[in-house]
Amino acid sequence: MTTPSLDTARTVLEELVDAGMRHLVVAPGSRSAPLAYAAAAAQAAGALEVHVRVDERGAAFTALGIARATGRPAGVLTTSGTAVGNLLPAVLEADHAEVPLVVLSADRPPELRGTGANQTTRQPGIFGDHVRAAVDLLPEDDVPARLAGVLDALAGRGPEGSRPTGPVQLNVALREPLHPGPEDGPELAARAARLASRRGARPDPGPAAVAAGPVRAPRPDAGTACSVVVAGDGAGPAAARFAAACGLPLLAEPSSNARCGPHAVGAYRLLLDSPLGRRIERVLLVGRPTLSRPVGALLAREDAVTAAVRPAPVAWFEPGRRRERELTSWTEAAAFTGRGAPGWADAWRQAGAAADEAVVRLLSAGTPAATGPAVAAAVWEACRRDGSVLVAGSSNPVRDLDLAARPGPGSPLVLANRGLAGIDGTVATATGAALGTGRPVRALLGDLTFLHDVSSLLLGRGEREPDLQLVVVNDGGGGIFTTLEHGALGEQEEYRAVVERFFGTPHEARLEALCAGYGVAHRRAEDLAELEQALTAPVRGRSVLEIVVDRSGLRDLHAAIRAAVAQAAGQAAAQSVAQSVARTAGER
Repeated sequence: MTTPSLDTARTVLEELVDAGMRHLVVAPGSRSAPLAYAAAAAQAAGALEVHVRVDERGAAFTALGIARATGRPAGVLTTSGTAVGNLLPAVLEADHAEVPLVVLSADRPPELRGTGANQTTRQPGIFGDHVRAAVDLLPEDDVPARLAGVLDALAGRGPEGSRPTGPVQLNVALREPLHPGPEDGPELAARAARLASRRGARPDPGPAAVAAGPVRAPRPDAGTACSVVVAGDGAGPAAARFAAACGLPLLAEPSSNARCGPHAVGAYRLLLDSPLGRRIERVLLVGRPTLSRPVGALLAREDAVTAAVRPAPVAWFEPGRRRERELTSWTEAAAFTGRGAPGWADAWRQAGAAADEAVVRLLSAGTPAATGPAVAAAVWEACRRDGSVLVAGSSNPVRDLDLAARPGPGSPLVLANRGLAGIDGTVATATGAALGTGRPVRALLGDLTFLHDVSSLLLGRGEREPDLQLVVVNDGGGGIFTTLEHGALGEQEEYRAVVERFFGTPHEARLEALCAGYGVAHRRAEDLAELEQALTAPVRGRSVLEIVVDRSGLRDLHAAIRAAVAQAAGQAAAQSVAQSVARTAGER
């Protein structure tokens, strides 16, 4: 007979493993010790893989990365007190991005709450409505009965049917003794072995799939229109299949994972203000657009009719808060868009190809010094070549990918924390993606994003090391603000110092020294050619590949790109018109 706390702990883990959880990230602590001992026994039996991290915030983002990459629930375990508060950023991201993150927060028993007991605060309900469900599990409770509702919420089930999946909290109150006695070891091992055998008898649920239909082309009498499909974060391959079936241009963000279809248009956001972009009559939105102001302006245009297809509920959307018409099936979507007008998709493909070529020519001209878009293009192609997962950091890196990553077959799987688009936890998220999938991962991130989460490089002795390469674009501060209105103010003498201090946030951190301190390999590429050569090596173990870029010329670079794309798009449009005239003359 084990102690009551150990019995509660292993029953909780049994229920979670039964619900599909395969990974648990543990941040050490005393009150959570029974759950840690039960997790260790479950790992020894092969029922669960356990990872240990000393920082709770990094532990939570590691679990988030595992769950995001696999589609299966992943857990994070902490002790009581401030440890639980450190989970909030990852819980917020999981809420808005619909990631099945399981928070296991150990707590003091009821008799110690409100007494001033050490490390005791009000943990039940601490995450408010950012979790799908929460339970305060007390020592006397029937664990399976109390967890039933939480596990339903984790699986996307609710009292009224399906609902978005997302984070849940299991606040587990535990009484002393918190450690196993001599008689507890065999019982823990025996129950863990039975759990492992039950798991082996059931198929794993597998990664979450994106429901697509079937996607069928519109009926011949559905009409034609100058429609486009905008694929935002999380849209999935369904958006690419729909655009192909309907013959429509596809404007796909990198983390939509729809940039692979034959109708995907590169550098699309720079084409929206062209004559071709101004011809758009209808816009179908799939997923959540998060990256560009031109797309936001397109969705707000009074002369364009907009709709959004959402076959299932999504966490970030509140009915009535957006102007798009709500569609609940791909059949409705096909009726809304109709078929692409004759020559419409071809015109966009030609303009997109011309825009891509213009961007490549401009980025490769002149100095061999690297730029953010050129680095993004190189990382995209490296992942396409060797099949690595690509984790995109927020701010400039994901936007550079949106601009410079050329669509086409074999496009890599892209993961990004676009739920709230924070820079925090990116190193840990990428680590979790590599641990969860067992695949090599490249993360493209800026220097501030790297420095914000550099502590996630710490691995304890004996912890499994992921195959992870962090490509850090080091511009000595915050480059994204240069491209915004603050950058224009920064060109004025009276604002230059203020903008640089509060938005540029310059630093002199030496990344190679930080990497050495954490025992992580570091290499610095001096130019784009050296970066491209370094990216040909397979991703093995953990490493940081740093490349220095200059953010002082970022506004001029983007202005030059816009001008080059506008010229190329104009030439492509003229060529498309000439070809259309020639075809018409030939038909006569």
